[in-house]
Amino acid sequence: MPKSVSIPIDSPVDFISGPKIVSTSGNLLKGNTASFTEKVFKFLFGTFKSLSSKPDITLVAIFATEILEALETTEAEIRIMKDLVVRVAKEVQKDKKIKIDYLVGTMIELPRAAIKADDIAKHAEFFSFGTNDLTQTTFGLSRDDSGKFLNDYLENKIFSIDPFISIDDGVGDLIEIAVEKGRKTNKKIKLGICGEHGGDPKSIHFCANAGLDYVSCSPYRVPIARLAAAQAELSKKN
Repeated sequence: MPKSVSIPIDSPVDFISGPKIVSTSGNLLKGNTASFTEKVFKFLFGTFKSLSSKPDITLVAIFATEILEALETTEAEIRIMKDLVVRVAKEVQKDKKIKIDYLVGTMIELPRAAIKADDIAKHAEFFSFGTNDLTQTTFGLSRDDSGKFLNDYLENKIFSIDPFISIDDGVGDLIEIAVEKGRKTNKKIKLGICGEHGGDPKSIHFCANAGLDYVSCSPYRVPIARLAAAQAELSKKN
């Protein structure tokens, strides 16, 4: 039976999660994080073993995967979490006698993380901008509750567009800051977004101009996203 830890949270906007739980809750949460990482690598090993047993399949490449950490705001947080992932990865690969190429990166979904992206990029091999949460934390509002007043804001021209549909210019500024600072520290860092904005043509054009490498979105929005991404690239060449 898995163990659980109860951490009381008085406010719905308290972000006591991710690396903060691991760093403050002792060995139990660290053990669970290590256990999860180990399961990921053992799953990849199992897939490798299954495929390699098929006579009609020749494996010419070893698995590559990305391990994404969330809600990190400081260099120390990602360093601690990455060290944990790397340690477990080494143990599993040694035990299973297999090499798995992987990247360790983080979500940029809090304003401080965007502003301090140069420090975080010292340990991150990729950034995935969580634009849903970055919008919430930038505006200080909940997407779930925004329906109570959002129409009034749009009708009264307080917002020109729903910021949960298309990337707001203030959120965009934070992304551009993080892109510039992240690439200054790590020129090879991979950059993209995940969230519903990834299926919005206007947001995709912004991402292309900001220098992001990819967008991620819901499956049903993929055709629109691919078309918008192609148009964005063509417009950059003209």
